[in-house]
Amino acid sequence: MKLTPVMEKFIVHWGEMGTRWGVNRTVAQIHALLYLSSSPLNAEEISETLGVARSNVSTSLKELMSWRLVKVTQMLGDRRDNFESSKDLWEIFNCVVEERKRREIDPTLTILRECELEASNDKTTPDEIKQRIKNITEFLETMSSWYEQMSTIPKSSIMKMIKLGSKITKFLSK
Repeated sequence: MKLTPVMEKFIVHWGEMGTRWGVNRTVAQIHALLYLSSSPLNAEEISETLGVARSNVSTSLKELMSWRLVKVTQMLGDRRDNFESSKDLWEIFNCVVEERKRREIDPTLTILRECELEASNDKTTPDEIKQRIKNITEFLETMSSWYEQMSTIPKSSIMKMIKLGSKITKFLSK
């Protein structure tokens, strides 16, 4: 795949942003390439286009598939696996949020609940600390519950809410 200077700039920047989001640079660059690509690419094409080792591409593709950001497709007459990314930004956003919740928030909530339970029987933990643990647990539970509710609302309705922005607070204050 031949990259234009604009495509290169986008891919390089996406890789940089990936590192800030806690994602390996190559993983983010491969995702950017597949997002821009008009057709699925095989691992060799990705490796050649980005100038990345084939083994690194394979590892990165596995990571992207675990996030459900990339899927394997087959092409007629081609025995190799080809890879593509969704072009739907809402779908990409939802995959990232859902995986972050599953990988980060859910385990944190489990530990916080354990800490809260253990602290209730622990006379050495100050009440102020117990309250802080309870507060963060309640906050994350509320946000998690809100996310679960929002994930069932159709995309078109959520987009309308987002576009309303601060007008929603004016409506709610009435």
